[in-house]
Amino acid sequence: MKKFVLICFLLFSTMLSGKPTDSSLPAGFVDLEIRLPGIQKDLRYLSNRNFLGTRVDGYIVSRLILSFPAAVALEKVSADLAPYGFRLKVFDAYRPQRAVDHFVDWAEDLADTLMKAQYYPNVAKTDLFEKGYIAWHSSHSRGSTIDLTLVSLNAAGEWQELDMGTGFDWFGVESWPDNPHMTATQRANRLLLHELMLKHGFKSYSREWWHFTLRDEPFPETYFDFLVQ
Repeated sequence: MKKFVLICFLLFSTMLSGKPTDSSLPAGFVDLEIRLPGIQKDLRYLSNRNFLGTRVDGYIVSRLILSFPAAVALEKVSADLAPYGFRLKVFDAYRPQRAVDHFVDWAEDLADTLMKAQYYPNVAKTDLFEKGYIAWHSSHSRGSTIDLTLVSLNAAGEWQELDMGTGFDWFGVESWPDNPHMTATQRANRLLLHELMLKHGFKSYSREWWHFTLRDEPFPETYFDFLVQ
């Protein structure tokens, strides 16, 4: 009953916002690009440019899906960044449970080390679960977690990622938000992203500087498996 009331509230709130809704999504979820038209994206799991080296199960089209409250919070982050010429760039938002299952199957296949040099050169594949890089369930599947970075315009007029010290999905201590072995610029860039996300209701993850979850997420115990389509 509580979940039904919550879903009705989220759907009603979306309608009141004046923004378009999408009947193809479950109640309580929105298309992030409708709410934030200027947001940048690089959806790695829709391609082979990721630690598996192949397209991930559950990703059909290039679309950013997020719970309504998380999207509203992210709008506030974007608004704070805009006066300084920064934008958000998203690598992943809602993630179907079948994609997480794909990660688990890959991690358990110790013979598959195709992308080791690019994503986890200093971590044994046998340690990925223990060290918190792969898990049987992901907060992404609850719909209020997002992987993202900051971008700004370069001299050529293109949106370029700020130097965060590592790329997205680098498995290693270098990606820990409090890694002490960073340049002053890298530390400042991470701090800017971290502080703005925390200011607007997100919490960080100790192993990934790019990973944030809404503190008061609407579906804290539900792992969804609808397709990104």
